[in-house]
Amino acid sequence: MTVHAHPDDESSKGAATCARYVAEESEVMVVTCTGGEAGSILNPAMDRPEVLGNISEIRRAEMARAAEILGVQHRWLGFVDSGLPEGDPLPPLPEGCFAREDLDVATERLVAVVREFRPHVLVTYDENGGYPHPDHIRCHEISVAAFDAAGDPDRFPDAGEPWQPLKLYYSHGFSKKRIIAFHEALLARGLESPYAEWLDNWPADRSDPGERVTTRVHCADWFEVRDKALLAHETQIDPTSRWFFVPLEIQREIWPTEDYELVRSLVDAPAREDDLFAGINERVAMRPAV
Repeated sequence: MTVHAHPDDESSKGAATCARYVAEESEVMVVTCTGGEAGSILNPAMDRPEVLGNISEIRRAEMARAAEILGVQHRWLGFVDSGLPEGDPLPPLPEGCFAREDLDVATERLVAVVREFRPHVLVTYDENGGYPHPDHIRCHEISVAAFDAAGDPDRFPDAGEPWQPLKLYYSHGFSKKRIIAFHEALLARGLESPYAEWLDNWPADRSDPGERVTTRVHCADWFEVRDKALLAHETQIDPTSRWFFVPLEIQREIWPTEDYELVRSLVDAPAREDDLFAGINERVAMRPAV
């Protein structure tokens, strides 16, 4: 189970991994915390009044197409997008938005989905949300809380029969090392790189989340599926943007994995993994549900 803040996050963070596991006959569920109602239209071709006026329904339809492409099951948690506050000082978040939702209320809703789907692995964002959007940070908070609570019969007794996932991961798709590798690969081939400014402006005090990676899942054969799912989110993804600047053959050669940090495990797992299910197969057949 992967837990995301908004529709389209599932296609930009770990989508090839999901597609690989689906192809290998694992059940995969994507949970989306909000409807993305406050998201801007980032694709100029979709920036039309009739799209903006119907953004909630359109984003739901985009998510359905992406889930179909990836082959995953999908659930909405039903919270309201908080938007991305801008300004100095930052304005307060709107009443009723996800980031201001009571932590126990939001956690219980996710716990109910975990107990119903019964995943062995839960994947979410790190404590910075992958990037510091308030919904991403809240997504992290409820995912970690749900991992701890789902197997506890005393927590949220109305949310279904207890079920304890065995491993919790943070996804780390935007490491500095990965960006440098693509930047240098493009330049070495005489191609233009879209990453020079990004690297030049990387804050000196900002750590590289790639340094925390423990698990690299080889999924290059599913990069094309990932891109198709990403493009299904037409309001959010400009097909001419830097998402697609690096040809797939270069991506497969230079960085054929999607990367994760194992932060909690109830099974014996190696310090360096190539599989989110490492150490689980030995336990699945014999473990109790709680």
